[in-house]
Amino acid sequence: MITRTASRPVPQTATFFQTITMLFKLRIVVLLLFAGVGGAFLAARGFPGFGALILLTLTGGSAAAGASALNQYFERDIDAEMNRTRKRPLVMGAIANPSWVLPIALALIFVPSLAVLPFNPALAFWSIAGAVIYVGIYTLWLKPRSVLNIVIGGFAGTCAVMSGGAAVSSSAAVWTQPGAIILGLLIFLWTPTHFWSLALMYRQDYARVSMPMLPVRISPRESAFWIALHTVATGFAALALSATVTIGWLYLIPIALATGDLLLRCVRLYVTPTGQHAKSVFLASNIYLTVVLLMLCITAGKIF
Repeated sequence: MITRTASRPVPQTATFFQTITMLFKLRIVVLLLFAGVGGAFLAARGFPGFGALILLTLTGGSAAAGASALNQYFERDIDAEMNRTRKRPLVMGAIANPSWVLPIALALIFVPSLAVLPFNPALAFWSIAGAVIYVGIYTLWLKPRSVLNIVIGGFAGTCAVMSGGAAVSSSAAVWTQPGAIILGLLIFLWTPTHFWSLALMYRQDYARVSMPMLPVRISPRESAFWIALHTVATGFAALALSATVTIGWLYLIPIALATGDLLLRCVRLYVTPTGQHAKSVFLASNIYLTVVLLMLCITAGKIF
């Protein structure tokens, strides 16, 4: 039986900064930008330059923030019924005119991307593609209908990596560099591990709103098996990056240790599929991806 972890209380009188942070999911945006930076380092085979990183932030970061706001706008009724999400700004009435969220979010997605379209169409394409996949394919289509929702939705994270590569150069030969492709695959494989462990924590929440997340449709132990399987695949992708010319072997040891730690947590979850162990995997998956991206940038950028 899964014990749901209580959601962290958020004051109804949230500050403007807290409201913006929650509405645009800025923590997730930062992680996606970090993935994009990793793609930029791999595509450049070293430090990509501040110009490319600023361009990536303005386009990819804005698109991710806009997509996050649209996700909450379209799911505000469902969010109100779930313990995990009922403190979000649109549910709590923290935004005086919720109807403004829609045009602002769309502007964040399209205006920066269309601005770079004439001189970097690849960056514009990947930035918009990530938002379309997250909002259109994942949020509106697959999430309420299919257990494959987050699997297909993982392509949005892959688009973040491709955006980073495209920020370095609009040339197809750059953003199809093998290291960037492997990193994009890693993000795709990592996403189910991350979100299924979260869904396992809040299994009753998702069941209450009839959301067909995989942990709702199958038993906790079966869910733990699929989480572990995706973790193994993610680990192989992470370790495969060490074989690329750009990364080198300095990357290998810390990633091997981090992979082993995450797998151990998955084994514990499989043996004892509780909310506490699901939370352990969820938090560790965040740390894992951060470590992978950090070591990638350090080694690819030849910082040491």
